[in-house]
Amino acid sequence: MRSPYDVVIRPVLTEKSYDGFADKRYTFIVAPDSNKTEIKLAIEAIFGVKVAKVNTMNNEGKLTRRGNIVGRKPATKKAYVTLKEDSKPIEFFEGMAQ
Repeated sequence: MRSPYDVVIRPVLTEKSYDGFADKRYTFIVAPDSNKTEIKLAIEAIFGVKVAKVNTMNNEGKLTRRGNIVGRKPATKKAYVTLKEDSKPIEFFEGMAQ
């Protein structure tokens, strides 16, 4: 079994993600091979909250060019995590978007 810290890589801190804090909706970059159940269990283990719903989105890496050489940036996976109504908010994000 993988560690929760292997599943959740980092939070996404953008203006769009700040708008979801009031609704207890948080955004994370997660491991590309993780599924919704693993993400839910990892968030609950790391932050001690109750997760209601997890939505995921795969982002394909963008094409890059350096002269004649074409490459790709790495692909990522985002997880949008919604907490239950009776759950406390995640303390890490408190005070960031005011």
